[in-house]
Amino acid sequence: MTMKGRVHIESISSIVLKDNALGDPRRREIPVYLPPSYGTARGRRYPALYYLPGFTGTGRGALNYNPWKENLAERFDRLIAEGKAPEAILVFVDGFTAYGGSQYLNSTATGRYEDFTVQEVVGYIDDKHATVRHPEGRAILGKSSGGFGALTLAMRHPDVFGHCVSHSGDMGFEAGYGQDALKFASALGRYGGSPKRFVSAFLKSRTKDGFDHAAINLIAMSACYSPNEKSSLGFDLPCDPRTGERIPAVWKRWRELDPIHAAAKHAGALRRLRTLWFDAGARDEYYLHLGARRFSDALKALKVRHVYEEHGLGHFDAAERLDKSLPLLAARTRRVG
Repeated sequence: MTMKGRVHIESISSIVLKDNALGDPRRREIPVYLPPSYGTARGRRYPALYYLPGFTGTGRGALNYNPWKENLAERFDRLIAEGKAPEAILVFVDGFTAYGGSQYLNSTATGRYEDFTVQEVVGYIDDKHATVRHPEGRAILGKSSGGFGALTLAMRHPDVFGHCVSHSGDMGFEAGYGQDALKFASALGRYGGSPKRFVSAFLKSRTKDGFDHAAINLIAMSACYSPNEKSSLGFDLPCDPRTGERIPAVWKRWRELDPIHAAAKHAGALRRLRTLWFDAGARDEYYLHLGARRFSDALKALKVRHVYEEHGLGHFDAAERLDKSLPLLAARTRRVG
């Protein structure tokens, strides 16, 4: 499709990602969608929506061309053209790592992706573009791991983001990651039961297709949720690699990051958000709708205003939900734009 707005690819050379443990690039390409009227009215500023891709996703990956499907920039452009969404800037953050993703957290095992997103990306976009430069004019949203990141960064940084949307965000870790531990322990059989051999083989492989996704996911989440510089892996596993049984001390660290449990610690910040909206599909393959129900219950107990919607789709077929969240955030942030 022909867009009425335009996309610029910004290149940010990160300071905080320099010398990260995985040797991942410090220079990141950050696509920025600029709406149709951008640059036509002197002095006009636009709200900024920051989109966090899910696990294995990248900023540029959100712009993949498919003649039969809209990418995210095309979708937002259409919504603006149809009069369904006010104009706003849309920024695509890149939190990709050699393990597949960072969960947008600071970790000695992966890098300082929370600081990269909140400090460097937001700071760069504010310096380079005509943005509304206070939290009421900024929103953060994401899907899956990006949904977890959006919730986590919003509750930790209400002075930066005033609005948050999470689509099928990781929460209720017992259900979402529970099966991964068992699949991980089983997958290690090909590597003599050695997590270190598995990680080494994965990192060296030119193609990742032959590796069990659940096993990769467990390694990636361990690097994000339970880093340990003293460990030979650089992180602690939440389960026994032979049996898949949980290790309580490590699992406790994971649970503290689960939005369901983190909400109490950050209740004051969550109450400051002008928009807290999340959804999940009743057919979610990772049972994230069960976690979302628990998160909504936790927020109600804390008297945090929010909207939770459950739809009839699954984890992978819910792109149409962005037709609701993008207009909502563009309208909410426009009120101060």
